[in-house]
Amino acid sequence: MFPDREVVAVDQPATGSSKRTALVTLDDGREVVVQWRPTAEGGLGAEPLLARLVAERTAVPVAPVLASGTREGRAYLVTERIAGRDLHTAITGLAPAAATRVVRSLGRSLGRLHAAFPFEAAGRVVDRDGRLAVADSTDPRAWLRWYAERGVERLPPGLADLGPGLARLLDARLPEMPADTPVALFPWDLRPGNAIVSEGRLAALLDWGDPLAAPPGLSLAKTDYLTTDWYFEGGRAEQLRAALHDGYREAAPLPPGYRERRPLYRAAAIVGSAVDRGGAVTRPGYPMVGPEAAVAFHREHVLTLL
Repeated sequence: MFPDREVVAVDQPATGSSKRTALVTLDDGREVVVQWRPTAEGGLGAEPLLARLVAERTAVPVAPVLASGTREGRAYLVTERIAGRDLHTAITGLAPAAATRVVRSLGRSLGRLHAAFPFEAAGRVVDRDGRLAVADSTDPRAWLRWYAERGVERLPPGLADLGPGLARLLDARLPEMPADTPVALFPWDLRPGNAIVSEGRLAALLDWGDPLAAPPGLSLAKTDYLTTDWYFEGGRAEQLRAALHDGYREAAPLPPGYRERRPLYRAAAIVGSAVDRGGAVTRPGYPMVGPEAAVAFHREHVLTLL
């Protein structure tokens, strides 16, 4: 990409479970981010296309894509590096007004994504000859059941006893969800750890890998859980939840029936985020709480729904 430049520094942060990331500094001071799969199997799928389309179709702040392709059998993606801190490490230290502003921007961005990327069915989003399409299209109600039940199946011993109650909730609330529920882009990892803030404002949203199409209520509920409850308690969490929803409504109406079906979406969101790709319980907060406190955190929020 830069044949006349030399690399003067490479930093490889220990983040990400399916991709590797390198922060590269060139001799002219320019900084770029290189991401790739660590093995030759599996490419980056729809991520490069989606990142470009988000920049083209919306005002959502993203890191400009500079290049993508395959080298020596490995898929790669190169973007500009956006200056700032990730919101995960910054959110609890922001002034209250700045945190509210950033969370509102996060909600507005999610609303813009849902408005700009509707789909006709739920499922995995793929790059099909330069356009986004859903592979193995599924009815949104059936897909949401699959997503929630898969999450329940993956719960560790400390949470597995919640399974029967969650199953009853699904059986009771899923029939209330219309079969023709709208479907939109589900950027499933839209959370503070993939958001960059600079000078108290949202500077970029990162990581568009492995996108899905799903009922937008699920996406809103999951981003809500990972942004408000994850870092705050009580009245402060509720204030930021209101800011997230207000921002969303600036770009799109709340998903149809969201308030009535929020327990369903929230239950699916919690079990879908309680365990990471490697099977470990996810740990909220910054600094992150310990494993036992993490189990108690997820348990408490599930029990409020049962």
